[in-house]
Amino acid sequence: MAKIKARDLRGKKKEELLKQLDDLKVELSQLRVAKVTGGAASKLSKIRVVRKSIARVLTVINQTQKENLRKFYKAAAGGPCIQMDRVLPQPPACSC
Repeated sequence: MAKIKARDLRGKKKEELLKQLDDLKVELSQLRVAKVTGGAASKLSKIRVVRKSIARVLTVINQTQKENLRKFYKAAAGGPCIQMDRVLPQPPACSC
């Protein structure tokens, strides 16, 4: 499998990303078996590429989930304000 680019992953739906993640994990397990059984050097060098591809897919999934949560809470009136990785309470209403 060729190197996966994050910009290509961002256009996919979550189901497609999860399917691709499963495929990559299966491929990684096959490469690890080949490593133990004394596979070719080309397969051993491919382990790193597959691991990084798995990380890219997981990163895109997590980023889209956080972005969707930000949109949800921004639209909800009086909901918590999400900034970066923390959930911050809304400031109290002014009693002026």
